[in-house]
Amino acid sequence: MSTVATETAPSPPSKPAKIRFFEHYLTLWVLLCIVAGTLLGHLLPGTFETIGHMQVAQVNLPVAVLIWLMIIPMLLKIDFAAMGNVRRQWKGIGVTLFINWAVKPFSMALLGWIFIRHVFADYLPTVQLDSYVAGLILLAAAPCTAMVFVWSNLCNGEPNFTLSQVAVNDAIMVVAFAPLVGLLLGISAIVVPWNTLILSVVLYIVVPVLISVGLRQMVMSRGGQQALQYLLSRLGPISLTALLLTLVVLFGFQGQQILAQPLVIAILAVPILIQVYFNAGLAYVLNWMLRVPHCVAAPSALIGASNFFELAVATAVGLFGVHSGAALATVVGVLIEVPVMLSVVRIVTATKGWYETRAA
Repeated sequence: MSTVATETAPSPPSKPAKIRFFEHYLTLWVLLCIVAGTLLGHLLPGTFETIGHMQVAQVNLPVAVLIWLMIIPMLLKIDFAAMGNVRRQWKGIGVTLFINWAVKPFSMALLGWIFIRHVFADYLPTVQLDSYVAGLILLAAAPCTAMVFVWSNLCNGEPNFTLSQVAVNDAIMVVAFAPLVGLLLGISAIVVPWNTLILSVVLYIVVPVLISVGLRQMVMSRGGQQALQYLLSRLGPISLTALLLTLVVLFGFQGQQILAQPLVIAILAVPILIQVYFNAGLAYVLNWMLRVPHCVAAPSALIGASNFFELAVATAVGLFGVHSGAALATVVGVLIEVPVMLSVVRIVTATKGWYETRAA
């Protein structure tokens, strides 16, 4: 195995961490919940209409509760003090930040304009075109937080790099998410409801981050790492259950529309698939050009390609409503995320020999 002189090559774990049974079959559970939500929405439209009207200041309360149950346990895994390690892997982190904040949101806005407003426009409801594009932009503007740890484990990535990168991205999201989304929606000629956007950032980024940081510090001060791991093991199933219930609810809101227009899901998947593979490939190649170790380049590519779909879903619901095309587009991102990211894991793992030979 070759080493890289220009940047400290961390020692990867001796073997990849194993993914738990439930997470291993997450794609199946996602599909089942999507089918269940769609059917329930078609059979019980009145029930989901009632749920949809449970809102305050354009924020749907049931969805908000489920999103918090998803996000806070995931954020508890992040040690923001890890940002002090950024200098050790500055090349890999620089590549991922470039992809996350300078490439992915803008490339998705372009792909949305090409495919939604032009290539497939005749096959989509005209009144939802702007909303679909907005949902795609929201999806791409939020870098992945929690599932990155799963992807990194599966490709034997450097855990300290992954932790540092996630901490940096979350810190940037607090201040950059709203302006970036506002800019891209404006460029796409979509009216920006700034009050709701800022409220969404406060509710789904600032408050959960503050709660998770405070709770993490309290648990660590009382019981150390062992107590934190115990808490995470207890909250993990709650987070995944909330994710699946959110899918049932959101697809229930969209149930009648989906059954009436089944091509919509496939069409929305096209730009999402393209942007995932494009951004993962670009990050991987840039790391190779900069002679970054593979155990850093692999998770860098995965972080650069995946999305914080929990935040995207919550913001889409708050900005455009539970029945909007934006909400549907972000939920399609959930459907695409798991199987596609697993395929990216296989690609970066299979090309490790080539990467290390060419990077020597």
